Amino acid sequence: MAFVSELTGRPVTDIDGTRIGVLKDLIARTRKEFHHPVIDAIIVEGERGSLTVPFTDLAALLSTAIPLKHPAVEIKPFQSQEGDIKLVDDVLDKQIIDINGARVVRVNDIEVVRVNGNVVVSNVDIGVLGILRRIGLERAGRWLARRFKADLSLGSISWEFVEPLLHDKFMRLKVPVEKLRELHPSDLAEIISDLNRAETSQLLEQLDIEHLADTLEEIEPDLQAELSPERTEELLGLMEDDEADEVRRLLLYAEDTAGGLMTTEFVTVKSNLSAEQAIQSLRSVGEEAELIYYVYVTDDDCHLVGVFSLSALILAQPDTPVTEFMHSRFVSVNLKTEQDEIAQVVAKYNLMAVPVVDDQDCIHGIVTADDALDKIIPTAWKKRLPHFFGALQ
Repeated sequence: MAFVSELTGRPVTDIDGTRIGVLKDLIARTRKEFHHPVIDAIIVEGERGSLTVPFTDLAALLSTAIPLKHPAVEIKPFQSQEGDIKLVDDVLDKQIIDINGARVVRVNDIEVVRVNGNVVVSNVDIGVLGILRRIGLERAGRWLARRFKADLSLGSISWEFVEPLLHDKFMRLKVPVEKLRELHPSDLAEIISDLNRAETSQLLEQLDIEHLADTLEEIEPDLQAELSPERTEELLGLMEDDEADEVRRLLLYAEDTAGGLMTTEFVTVKSNLSAEQAIQSLRSVGEEAELIYYVYVTDDDCHLVGVFSLSALILAQPDTPVTEFMHSRFVSVNLKTEQDEIAQVVAKYNLMAVPVVDDQDCIHGIVTADDALDKIIPTAWKKRLPHFFGALQ
């Protein structure tokens, strides 16, 4: 048994022991006689570039150094096939959907084992042990686990439940197609919240229309626009009138504009209220408004005239007019503002959300920081910034 993280970087030597490079990746291929993919070749990175070596030309793979059976100059080119899986490029650090846990997890490592002269992919490691192994702290982690009686073995999924989707470099378990409809819509919404837009579209397209309608009621309205026109028409016929109207409004705008990215779950108060009256107003809508980063102040014609934070509201005296502690100088974006510009605004002014207004300065929604930055900051990076993006979930 070995792990891909342990094999990568190991020296590969010619038949005479001369080092020709290091193992960069492993190519696996499915076979009828195996339930799991079999290693068919390795990619070696050397001073003269990369070399793909068929597994049959290796004297050994699961060894400290990986020797060839024949001189490197005699190795015949490996014939790649459609469906070949590069374990490092296509699988490692990619996301999978864990149906049992109703969550999205990352592949931290890949286990391979020797079976009848072949090396077979057995499990994917989604636990903390995989991370510790890759940074050289596996032994320390196991020691701490024994001391605190923690079970680090609960982090593996058998490869038979994993299916890589090579066209978009996203992975999923094989079971979702059959099991997705068994999940509660809230669990599906939790999974969707961890996916990027392309992955969300892919997942939503797999649901039957009734389950899809229930799930969309649990997720943010801006994600409800991630459907094909045919599925949209089916869905709108099943939705409540207010939900259907909201989706139709979102579909009026391009996906990468403020109108397409915004959520309509925001709160406003009238400019003639006091702090105490504003709190009472928020209590009446607070349960319906999921994202209360800021409170927006509007006049009688729904024009945006100011904004304040919840902390400013709490610290204000009950009879203080909101116009005294709101910020009348604020940043907003237009419904047609493109995502790149929105991201720049969010980053420049360190905002958790930015209001979206029309040409008459009437507010229509907000774009949250995670949605604004989704295009310029990869999902994998956002997962590593929990203090910032965690606050936005």
